[in-house]
Amino acid sequence: MRLVNHEPNAIDLRTTPVHLGLGSRAKPVEGFAWDPEVLQAYSAAVAEDGAEGRMVAIFDGDGPGDHWERHPAGDELVVCLTGSVTVTREVDGVPDRVVLGPGEATVNPAGSWHAVDMAGPASILAITAGLGTDHRPRTDACPTGHVGTPGPQAP
Repeated sequence: MRLVNHEPNAIDLRTTPVHLGLGSRAKPVEGFAWDPEVLQAYSAAVAEDGAEGRMVAIFDGDGPGDHWERHPAGDELVVCLTGSVTVTREVDGVPDRVVLGPGEATVNPAGSWHAVDMAGPASILAITAGLGTDHRPRTDACPTGHVGTPGPQAP
């Protein structure tokens, strides 16, 4: 995994997220994977950006999400690119759902547990403040309390 300073070619956000950092920098994350070692390397490489760093990535899916997550360092923007997605957030222990179609977006407030379900094949673009992200298996309608499985220090 390495941050690329100047990428002259097209970037596929499905396989190569882009890190937005301090100083209005945008650096593709070459060799990124949702693997603990790669996530640790990514976290170390962007540590100087702290809570202001953001990851931009596209996710494709089909069906319900398998986990809850929250991002205590900042808000997350979720944009539906194709299909239909339902974003469920926990608000005071109660599920709050918003359905998105292509071109529609929602903001998950900092620290709110949320999950994404895709009604058939769908794609989303997420801009995430990943520092301190927590994950929790999706076994209940909503997570309760503030107990989570700590995630990496960046998405």
